[in-house]
Amino acid sequence: MEELLNEIVPPAELEKFEKKYQQEVEEQNVSHKTQFEYAWCLVRSNYQADIQKGIILLEDLATRHAEGKRDYIYYLAIGHTRIKEYTVALKYVRSFLQIEPNNQQVINLEQIIKKKLEREGMIGVAVAGGAAALVVGGLLGLGLALAKK
Repeated sequence: MEELLNEIVPPAELEKFEKKYQQEVEEQNVSHKTQFEYAWCLVRSNYQADIQKGIILLEDLATRHAEGKRDYIYYLAIGHTRIKEYTVALKYVRSFLQIEPNNQQVINLEQIIKKKLEREGMIGVAVAGGAAALVVGGLLGLGLALAKK
């Protein structure tokens, strides 16, 4: 599962599906398949802006194309995980598990997201704690400097 979250789309593949998508946009006839293929490439991009664009395309598909909703929800969870929007990703995972409660792949994804959320939370606490320590240290230093005068 971690491999899927870390997979980067080859630039040639992204370019191929982008051209196909743009051609269909110009023809005003974008198929669900083309939009999905392009969105999936974008979600695997190295760039956050691409991932966000892929998420928008997947959200559009999820609202307009019920037959593929299960897949769209899954890839939305992956996209949000890749841009570290873990609470949103968990929302999609839980939606998926309401449809298929025993899907092991999605259960594994949920566990990974929860671990990432915990780790990010711990890092946030450590950074905030470190910043607070610096402020307190700076105030003590200032106080000592003023006391010596």
